[in-house]
Amino acid sequence: MRRIHSLWLSCLLLCLSILAPAYAGGFAGRYERIPGWDGADMGAFVMVPKDQGPGPFPLLVMPASWGVPNLEYVGRGGQLASQGYVVVSYTSRGFWDSAGKIDIAGPGTVEDVSAVIDWALANTPSNPERIGASGISYGAGISLLAAERDPRIKAVAALSGWADLEASLYANRTVSQQGAALLVVAGAVTGRPGPELAQATARIALGDFDGAVAGLLPVVPQRSPMTEVAALNRNGTAVLLANAFNDSLFPPGQYVDFYNALSGPKQLLFAHGDHATIEAPGALGLPNETYTAVQRWFDHHLKGADNGVPREPAVRLKSQDGDWRGYADWNAVQAGATVFALSKPSGPIAPTGELRSAPSVGWNHSILTGLPTVAGSGVAMVSGFLQSLQVAPVASIPLVARAGAAVWQTPVYWSGAQLRGMPQLRITATPSQSEVSLFAYLYSVDLLGTGELLSHKPISLRGARPGVAQNLDLRLEATSWDIAPGRRLVLVIDTVDARYAGASRIGGTVSFSSPASNPATLTVPLR
Repeated sequence: MRRIHSLWLSCLLLCLSILAPAYAGGFAGRYERIPGWDGADMGAFVMVPKDQGPGPFPLLVMPASWGVPNLEYVGRGGQLASQGYVVVSYTSRGFWDSAGKIDIAGPGTVEDVSAVIDWALANTPSNPERIGASGISYGAGISLLAAERDPRIKAVAALSGWADLEASLYANRTVSQQGAALLVVAGAVTGRPGPELAQATARIALGDFDGAVAGLLPVVPQRSPMTEVAALNRNGTAVLLANAFNDSLFPPGQYVDFYNALSGPKQLLFAHGDHATIEAPGALGLPNETYTAVQRWFDHHLKGADNGVPREPAVRLKSQDGDWRGYADWNAVQAGATVFALSKPSGPIAPTGELRSAPSVGWNHSILTGLPTVAGSGVAMVSGFLQSLQVAPVASIPLVARAGAAVWQTPVYWSGAQLRGMPQLRITATPSQSEVSLFAYLYSVDLLGTGELLSHKPISLRGARPGVAQNLDLRLEATSWDIAPGRRLVLVIDTVDARYAGASRIGGTVSFSSPASNPATLTVPLR
């Protein structure tokens, strides 16, 4: 560990030598050991405005991401300090140069934020009435949790974070094995896991992803900002949320629900990318749309700047072409959605159903379980990033094995269309086994049958009664995608996806149906 600390300090000095010319005279920076809530030292870099008067200055506390030291925010922190903020960027408990053990955003890690605030008020020219918290990923969740417990925090910017940890790690009772493996490996390499993380790591090492997450579920509510969102509302905390449509770890749907539950000042920004890839350059101090919005947010809510923030669209979505669209709220995003009825898939070689306006009920269609198809959600941390470069995961729809997948398509959009928001699938499923996972994908498909993945969502039926129908309401993830002329939408449902630790086994079937009492539909927010 001493060697790791030496490497970290060398990196810090190198980073400072690079940044110093850009911010010369704008701030004074120093490395500090700040006591956490229990006295355990947190490694921190403190940046204070220089030659800008005596203060006091607004304070920004920035907990580092999972597996990342406080170097993460030094670039952006220097810019903020040069513009009149005291900034404390610190390594979260249990990682790198901070003492203690990783408690997965537990009470200790959250209380550390308040301890850092106490230290900053006592040791820097910080204004106790103007305090903000911000972070990426782990730092985002910690910032939200801390703001719920500490009313001194007046504004938060939570980037690529979570609001509902169960909905993130165990979406519809389905574990992202790729995402979970990335988290536990990063924790083991860069920090000192506490009991809960150590237990989860041991189970994942044995391939028991479901057991690893199930072991964490009892403590998940305490670590989910959604649980105490009422505290933010009581405090009147100003909350900016930003995330990627294709986030592999914390998908955007749970942020939408959290945003809708907030009653104070709020903004929601979504763009294409993967976990933390959108704002990471901005944390380093590079030009970045997300961090431009973050600074404007803090300038208004902590400095009182009349910069137009309250008059901006509260919800802003960026398409794959780089165009931002603004909306008053999430209901405005979903307004006017098109409802498609699913018809019975038919055809001798590649049975395909229609997504059409006319109702279609009374049909059944069965597929085999455990049979891989060419449809898929892609690779965690890779596919989402490529999608930000307009390289979406693709699948040849004619090659999707119909024995293991059900497929439906719309007519061709000869004039194109715009998809903004979250598609919703309603269908009845009857499994022949007690455990099965279903994966729904929505593609934009050209005339040759090549589909670009727009959105997807898993759901696992666990402890189901074989042969008993279940009504499913599955909300796919949000997106903002311009569908080019000459393309159509295609819905695929299969039972295997390499990203997820699914429950499907070979040898079973699942039957989809559209009874008159619960017609099968796909609701898509199209314009």
